[in-house]
Amino acid sequence: MHVQQNKNLKPHCSSNFTATVREKTNKTVILISDVITDPSQLTKAKDTAIRWSVMAKWGQGDPRWIVEERADATNVNNWHWTERDATNWSQEVLNELLLRVRVEGEDGVCQITDVSTIEGEASINNRKGKLIFFYEWNIKASWTGTSKNGIKYKGNIEVVNLSDENDMDDLDICITACKDQPPTPLTAFMKKEGEKEIKLALASYVSHLKKEFAQGMILPTANGVDKEQQHVQKKVKMDKTQIDSSSSTKASSSGVKIPTVKFSLKETFLTSPEELYRVFLNQEMVQAFTHLTALVEADRGGKFRLLEGNVYGEFAELVPDEKIVMRWRFATWPAGHYSVVTLNFIDRGGETELTLEAKGVPTSEEERMKEGWQRYYFDAIKQTFGYGVRIC
Repeated sequence: MHVQQNKNLKPHCSSNFTATVREKTNKTVILISDVITDPSQLTKAKDTAIRWSVMAKWGQGDPRWIVEERADATNVNNWHWTERDATNWSQEVLNELLLRVRVEGEDGVCQITDVSTIEGEASINNRKGKLIFFYEWNIKASWTGTSKNGIKYKGNIEVVNLSDENDMDDLDICITACKDQPPTPLTAFMKKEGEKEIKLALASYVSHLKKEFAQGMILPTANGVDKEQQHVQKKVKMDKTQIDSSSSTKASSSGVKIPTVKFSLKETFLTSPEELYRVFLNQEMVQAFTHLTALVEADRGGKFRLLEGNVYGEFAELVPDEKIVMRWRFATWPAGHYSVVTLNFIDRGGETELTLEAKGVPTSEEERMKEGWQRYYFDAIKQTFGYGVRIC
């Protein structure tokens, strides 16, 4: 190896010297562009240049130093630290999974009816092609038990240490009955069987986070997709095949397309459009025709939850006395999937024609949703407020 000092080249970087590596009759020539008069500095510069030549020798360098080409020039080789915030997504998925918890036994049925608090954060980080998951949550929820005699009991649930640092078996889940409730075997039943279902729901959240929300975090290299990302995509593909081969409802959050349909209903109510419009947005009136506690935030973007949490969503558009557009779903639908329901109130002189248009309804849920709207909305409203009885 020959090291040559070059006084004619001007430096074009901020370092004390610039090294250029060339192949010439099997010898690597290092050109040091600065004039270095201090012998100790020159020796140090030569040593450094030699080390660089070993690392950068064409075709023989350490593969970790090779920068692969990417069409979009984004995070080459996944070398840079990237982060994706999963907090909002996690809160929605946790809420939906927990509201599906339901256990039935000899003494009755218990189920989670409301998730009041989901505090914490979640994120995914990609560092040098490795995914690192962070999540930490404190959760509070309510459960309702119904005995075989139809007596209802209420209680609370608290999860205080759901995080990436704790195993699912180490979860601290506190299940209690409300202080004003009489003793019931349903409390012990919920503590034993309900806790198992809660852990399964939380484990499902962690699985969704790692296998679905993480997709796209590791970018493909010149040779294709990173091995870890290939594993994730292979798993998703397998899940898709399994789901497609069954008749079960398909989860949109996993990237699998859910077959959907649209339908329309029409009903006549013996009241004005103004009064009927108010029935759907007034919380006390909603509680009256459902005969259960309900949440109704009568604003654009406001939430609604009724029928013990089995139906919920948000109001996307409100045109007073004329139209209501809502994102509507059953709690048992795949996480994150909503239908779009539009209600139009048409004045027919002394009565109101209500038309319902529903889009994005899972194919397997069409009849259930039609029957639910007819029974729990239309018929219940007529029976409660007398809008189906014509007085002569």
